[in-house]
Amino acid sequence: MHFSIIIPVFNRPEELEELLFSLSRLEYDKQYEVVIVEDGSTLMSDTICSKFKADINISYHYKENSGPGDSRNFGMKVAKGNYFIIFDSDCLIPPHYLKEVEKELELNYVDCFGGSDAAHASFTDIQKAINFAMTSFLTTGGIRGGSEKISKFQPRSFNMGISKKAFEATDGFGNIHPGEDPDLSMRLWKLGFTTRLFPKAFVFHKRRIDWEKFSIQVNKFGKARPILDSWYPEYSKLTFFFPTIFVVGFVFSLIMTLFSINIFLALYSLYFILILVLSTFQSRSLTIGILSVYAVINQFWGYGTGFLKSFVKIRILKQQPEKAFPELFFKFKS
Repeated sequence: MHFSIIIPVFNRPEELEELLFSLSRLEYDKQYEVVIVEDGSTLMSDTICSKFKADINISYHYKENSGPGDSRNFGMKVAKGNYFIIFDSDCLIPPHYLKEVEKELELNYVDCFGGSDAAHASFTDIQKAINFAMTSFLTTGGIRGGSEKISKFQPRSFNMGISKKAFEATDGFGNIHPGEDPDLSMRLWKLGFTTRLFPKAFVFHKRRIDWEKFSIQVNKFGKARPILDSWYPEYSKLTFFFPTIFVVGFVFSLIMTLFSINIFLALYSLYFILILVLSTFQSRSLTIGILSVYAVINQFWGYGTGFLKSFVKIRILKQQPEKAFPELFFKFKS
């Protein structure tokens, strides 16, 4: 098996340098390649890539900007391997990663897998808080993970693998973003391919974003889900409504306090205390615990309101997704 690691990058040379440094420390003695796809950046990464050519079998490709999904497709088209592994540029890769992937594929082969993410010790407190919000079983990360079977997992494109066979059968990622990764998973399922979670093949996902960017990101996640549900109704689940129900319920609980009915707000307060305690315990930092509460509020509000807006436009008013939310769609150029 010959792995090709595909990494799209857009205006983040310093970030890519950290990722390539972590790849240069991989404990894997078999042949593999790293394919860098510069997606129309003005801050180029070619010099950074040249620094690692002595340690990594690396190739660098520049193309016009057409989005991360199309850039990953471009990388898989020029790659030489027969199994592609895809990372976002804001990831750090543990030394054991490829060994774990190879072990899982030899044990129970699948044509597409996904791995999880973790917070590295070097991350900022905000990055660790956002990571908690995106991965904890108490948040939407837990809702997604709990609603997906390990043997029918929807890989996320910051850490996923796909065989050349599966890529050629599907033509890779579509032009929706975000949402291009679950879209690909469901198209794979319809073609008879299987997906699976590789629990030990994790990466450290930095998510270099501030609070405003995080809110925008999760809002887009929420907007994308009803679109995907309209395309693949057979894979729609009630759990996708939970964040919106959470937001509506929170507004309702605030209204009820005007009538001296405090039980609903008390339940929400209990939930936020659980977030505070769990995050503080896991991180051993009260600061991160407090920031995690804020991150979870941002996550639920952003996703829940985005989902509600999209559900009304797509599922009720039957608007065309590309016209209703043009910001979610890239025009392919490659």
